[in-house]
Amino acid sequence: MSHPVIVIGATGGIGAALSRRLAQSGTPVHAIGRDPSKLAALAAETGASTAVADVTDRGQLEAAVKAAGPAAAGLAYCVGTINLKPVARITDEEALRDFELNALGALRAVQAALPALKASDKPSSIVLFSTVAVQQGFANHASIGLSKGAIEGLMLSLAAELAPKVRVNCVAPSLTKTPLAAALTSSEHMATAIAGLHALQRLGEADDVAAAAAFLLSPDASWITGQVLGVDGGRSSLRTKG
Repeated sequence: MSHPVIVIGATGGIGAALSRRLAQSGTPVHAIGRDPSKLAALAAETGASTAVADVTDRGQLEAAVKAAGPAAAGLAYCVGTINLKPVARITDEEALRDFELNALGALRAVQAALPALKASDKPSSIVLFSTVAVQQGFANHASIGLSKGAIEGLMLSLAAELAPKVRVNCVAPSLTKTPLAAALTSSEHMATAIAGLHALQRLGEADDVAAAAAFLLSPDASWITGQVLGVDGGRSSLRTKG
């Protein structure tokens, strides 16, 4: 049996979609999340092994990762936040919370998983998640830009340090229809307006992003490392109006 891919944040929209894709391809999944009932449902659907952990608790996270076994084929850190506020209204507590969940949590996850990733009998892979807003610059995104920008820097540092044994890449989505983004996508008027800003004229689906992550985790991406892959409907590079 092949080594598992560790998916942290596996009960979120993208994490769950990625877990399903991996399982459908025959890849074992070790799913980590905060909600035991959601993890149980995901396990019933995918056959994943599971562990409960909050990424802000290093001890919990390390124990949950270790439960995957002595070797792992990959790690996907699918935890994120959406905190959109004018810069003058962002508190220290909010900025620190965003940074801990997005960036520091990713570093902790990599540190916990590294022995298992290095123990794999084949090259392994790490996938982190940024956002289109890091390279584009959007108003009211100071806190998320701060933390997700750190993710891209972390990815590049890890890709250099861990080569050639471990590949490290990043997926940068635009707005995606997930429970986390419900405040922005549940209004049909708002969702339609934001979709219109994209060349492909729609919002992303969780499976759009999961497909890119699954590719980067797979042997098909064996010569790709240190890259940020935009899955954003063209928003990072195309302007079709004006």
